[in-house]
Amino acid sequence: MISTQQMHYILAVHDHRHFKRASEVCFVTQPTLSMQIKKAEDDLGFLIFDRSTHPLAITNFGSALIIIIRDILIELEKIPKLTQSMSGMYFEHLRIGIIPTISAFLVSDMFDKWKQALPHIQLTLEEMKSDELLLALEKKEIDLAIMAGPHHQTNLRTIPLFKEEIKAYIPSKQEDFITSNDLIDMHPWLLSKGNCLRTQMIHFCGLGNELESNWNYEGGNLELLLRMVDVKGGYSLVPEEYQRVLKLDSTKCKRIYSSENKEIPAREIIALLPNRTTKWESIEKIIRGVQLNYGKDDTENKFQILNWK
Repeated sequence: MISTQQMHYILAVHDHRHFKRASEVCFVTQPTLSMQIKKAEDDLGFLIFDRSTHPLAITNFGSALIIIIRDILIELEKIPKLTQSMSGMYFEHLRIGIIPTISAFLVSDMFDKWKQALPHIQLTLEEMKSDELLLALEKKEIDLAIMAGPHHQTNLRTIPLFKEEIKAYIPSKQEDFITSNDLIDMHPWLLSKGNCLRTQMIHFCGLGNELESNWNYEGGNLELLLRMVDVKGGYSLVPEEYQRVLKLDSTKCKRIYSSENKEIPAREIIALLPNRTTKWESIEKIIRGVQLNYGKDDTENKFQILNWK
């Protein structure tokens, strides 16, 4: 049997794939950490890490062990939580990661509501890109991720929050709606690489080599992109909630219909969390609050949910 201290050391090496960095995170010397992991491997009878590779690789046994270790440490966390709760001293820290194109409206809308629903919770909110959120969940750096779906992963629980229509920002058009074919000859203004809305726009609009342009700009600020559309023409895609938050002229935000199947582009906002967590009671209140605030009857709309990958 291995100790809980050895479990923490194993997780640190797994997450950082480097013995020295893991030892710094665990506040021990590298020889001490290496010795404890070697002792764990000897006791278990199997290697956990393949030290011959660079970067450090984990063995098949190690991959299976990591899942068990995470579950054990989650259960152990419940003991101090129980004793502190019984003595009236428990104070939970909840860490939430949100992609920028959602946090831009969701944080300001929900912050006070979350504080009211969870008065004894220390809440930390951080903006991250989608891939960064998935990595942060794996490393237990956050408890909950809010991002655009779809995403399915066996060790994570996926909960739909709401669907958000995506519109085209085109001040030059007078029509109330356009088709995807109408966008073909117009210049697209894109968020920078790593933003899921960029990838969704590329998929829906069928963008390829035409992204290369001697008058192009790519950035992480959607509001700036919309100003570029105002000045230079072309178009950009904008999630429906931005129309409200940025107080955009509704005549400039056009509903889009796919030329192929008449579907309306949309993104599905989801919550991702570990299958097992000691913080479900608080997380559930966060999730229910978002669902109640943004949920609406979409049965009349035929949405095409855009992939962010």
